[in-house]
Amino acid sequence: MMLFTEVRGLPVLAPEPAGGGPLGTVSSLTVDVGSGSGSGSVSHVRFRDGRFGREKALPWDAVGTVGPGAVRLRSAAVLETPPSHHDLLGRRVLVETGIEHGTVLDVAFDTRTARLLALFTTRGELPAGRLLGLGGYAVVVRAA
Repeated sequence: MMLFTEVRGLPVLAPEPAGGGPLGTVSSLTVDVGSGSGSGSVSHVRFRDGRFGREKALPWDAVGTVGPGAVRLRSAAVLETPPSHHDLLGRRVLVETGIEHGTVLDVAFDTRTARLLALFTTRGELPAGRLLGLGGYAVVVRAA
């Protein structure tokens, strides 16, 4: 398990056979909420390839390992045009009934399966199974 804030800023390393050198630095993680089934998962790792480089994205399937020191790729399938993205961190949280539930401070996820485990908000922890949607305005969660 890792937190989004622990992954942000990590170097993205090329696969070992390709030299294993750095490709850039993680800027954020893209989440696929799915079809309302709850939980969601990380679908892409977004990174910048230099100090002022463009943002690029890698599908989660290209990631070999995620650890405290780096994100190591198993393949170098970089997408030149990143998919649409709404960052979970700092996003307002709304319960499906319209009640505000603070702001997302961090997100825990399983580094092997990419599944989200919990959202940590300014008003407490929410199980990822309550996640319904993510948009430009807010994260929407099921009522308890």
